[in-house]
Amino acid sequence: MAENKTKPTDASVETYLSAIEDDGRRKDCEKIAALMSKSTRCPPRMWGTSIVGFDSYHYRYESGREGDACVTGLSSRKGDISVYLTAGSSNQEALLARLGRHKMGKACLYIRKLSDVDMGVLEQLIAGSVAEVKRLYG
Repeated sequence: MAENKTKPTDASVETYLSAIEDDGRRKDCEKIAALMSKSTRCPPRMWGTSIVGFDSYHYRYESGREGDACVTGLSSRKGDISVYLTAGSSNQEALLARLGRHKMGKACLYIRKLSDVDMGVLEQLIAGSVAEVKRLYG
């Protein structure tokens, strides 16, 4: 069975964040990281080379595939900031409708910049996602 590519590392979160060249993007990522730390009550840790993850959980699918993943996380990508959420947490759709300018994949929220979204709603989305992961995986 294939091994997960994205694993926790000992790389420095501070180094990753400080390497974000755009000052506004770097500050936005730092603010999102603070929200995630508050919601998980855990410090950040690098997962792979480009994901700042918070907390972890072990999953096992019916297929037998299993592994570990961060409960929530973020990554500064080329065009957007990716915010990793679990899909389907309670009232997620209603919150997304109030969030502001964003795109949503299956379990990834894409934000261009924080000034495009309502920070209170973003905090609720992150907290709801964290609660859902804890409910599903303990």
